[in-house]
Amino acid sequence: MRKGWGRWLRRAALALLLAPPALILLFRFVPPPATPLMLIRAVQGHGLSKDWVAYDRIDRALPRAVIAAEDNLFCEQALGFDFRALRGQVEAALEGDRPRGASTITMQVAKNLFLWPGRDPLRKALEVWLTPQIALLWPKRRVLEVYLNIVEFGPGVYGAEAAARAHFNRSAAALTAQQAAQLAVVLPAPLQWSAAAPTSYLRERAATVRRRVGQLGPLLACAE
Repeated sequence: MRKGWGRWLRRAALALLLAPPALILLFRFVPPPATPLMLIRAVQGHGLSKDWVAYDRIDRALPRAVIAAEDNLFCEQALGFDFRALRGQVEAALEGDRPRGASTITMQVAKNLFLWPGRDPLRKALEVWLTPQIALLWPKRRVLEVYLNIVEFGPGVYGAEAAARAHFNRSAAALTAQQAAQLAVVLPAPLQWSAAAPTSYLRERAATVRRRVGQLGPLLACAE
């Protein structure tokens, strides 16, 4: 009996170890059908609007704006982490300060694609485990493509195409630089902020993002 349990536990552990890399490898080529967040929001009554589009059908202004707003060093990260920002988080925590965010685009893909929303230690640990697997198995362009197709841009609105049509009545391929910046700045709080009706704070943030896009230069190379 004890041997049977041991065999079952070893098989379960092997499955847990191999399943994420297998899914990550699959999603390198196949669009993810849905994410846990999409299902949670649908149950909460937000609906579900999404329309997967290839990276070439998203105006480059959007990935540039997202990198400028969310993760300036995205193109240079080998394992999907911003180690400088993570070190700052640890130092802030040790000094008793509230740590600032250090979540990269690759980390957000890991969270959005496989995990649930929240800040609990288990979710963060799983995010840290999944992030380098995505960074190693996917090219940067695929990370951006998946991110821009599954990220939440508003209540029940996921991905660049659905967001462009919901907020600006146009396709993702026809977004302007200003519209892209307005979409990028709502990402921290898409249920509270609207890209179509930005507050004065969001307009200022969008202007900052547009300036930063012009300053980043080679750091945006992987978005082309």
